[in-house]
Amino acid sequence: MSENIQFNESPSPAKRYSAALDSVNLINARVASGLPNQTSEERRGDIDRNVEHLKLAVAWNIWTTENLAPLNSAISAGEGWLTLNP
Repeated sequence: MSENIQFNESPSPAKRYSAALDSVNLINARVASGLPNQTSEERRGDIDRNVEHLKLAVAWNIWTTENLAPLNSAISAGEGWLTLNP
């Protein structure tokens, strides 16, 4: 029997910010070097997905005092890497 799970609340801004920082850390790590045994295609996919996540996150109208500079820097770093590594 399939169970339909519903959530009554959206994640808090703090949880969303934490998830965005996870993407920042992943982008920065993948730009610096890929994982052992990771193909360039997989590395590119990791960076691309997380850049897109951060672009969405920066556009959310939920931020108050959160520092978005690391998110914007990771977007720039990821986009730069993607441009240089087509």
